[in-house]
Amino acid sequence: MRSKRLQNRITAGRFTLPAAILLSLFCWILTSILLPEVPVIKSNYPLWDTIIDGYIPAWASIPLSFIFYGVIGYFLIELNNTFAIIRMRASVQTAIYFLFISVCPALHPVYAGDFASIAFLISLFFLFKGYQHPRPASTMFYSFLFIGLGSLFFPQLTLFIPLYWIGAYGFQALTPKSFFSSLVGWTLPYWFLLGHAYFYDEMDLFYQPFIELATFHPINLWDFPLWEIATLGYLFVLYLVSSIHCLVAGYEDKIRTRSYLHFLIFLSFCIFVYILLQPILTIHLLPLLLIGVSILTGHFVVLTNSRASNVFFICALAGLVLLFGFNIWTLL
Repeated sequence: MRSKRLQNRITAGRFTLPAAILLSLFCWILTSILLPEVPVIKSNYPLWDTIIDGYIPAWASIPLSFIFYGVIGYFLIELNNTFAIIRMRASVQTAIYFLFISVCPALHPVYAGDFASIAFLISLFFLFKGYQHPRPASTMFYSFLFIGLGSLFFPQLTLFIPLYWIGAYGFQALTPKSFFSSLVGWTLPYWFLLGHAYFYDEMDLFYQPFIELATFHPINLWDFPLWEIATLGYLFVLYLVSSIHCLVAGYEDKIRTRSYLHFLIFLSFCIFVYILLQPILTIHLLPLLLIGVSILTGHFVVLTNSRASNVFFICALAGLVLLFGFNIWTLL
């Protein structure tokens, strides 16, 4: 029976999320003891450097980052409650996200990608809301507004705009009116930035996001530290297995849910590709990647019930423990 398998007992349990939160806290505390000074990857983006150096003290970096990840976890639950992507246990993807973040100590300090991830997830919410909407202009406006806000902190988030247009087209939400509405939404934060920069005679502040966006860092696979290679390899295996399950067993989901999942598969694949093209940005892109992989993995582990899936689930848990130990070892 379903309840006899370890996979289903854990994913269907009401204490799964609280247990994941406690395990996450334990990992963060253990990391702070073993790595009292987690190496922080410096940014070359002047606007972010101004924020991190002028407004966020060093002691507040890790607690603030933990709060941001908690906000992302909450919005993951809201996303599933609204769109029923996972039919059972709406909190399992949040539990998986917390565990993923916890085993990556290098992600514990606050980065521009944390801000971008919150904006990215809220933007995704409005994009999904536009599915076959009779008047999608408003949802597209809000979706791209948050893309614009997130791109102020992480300019490369702008590169997701074409992907969102492809998603909107698949959701039957891309019309001439919604297209121009999305452009207005994306540019709105920049109009405020332009007003601030012009008023205070700091026009360089306005140019910085565009300069950073146009900067293509040389591709160098040596830019991947060992912990990034191990983490990306682990995530890609989970992504691949979960995606194949979604594509093969998609008939079990509603057409709307299938559309959401297919877009997440496409979006996550594009993030993997972008990480390979720009390894230096991995630390910022990983929190975004974990959003899609967490939802896809949650969908897989909740809706499968076979001996093979149970073995894979146990191996994934064991791999998570090994990955945590390996990541700490490489950062010592």
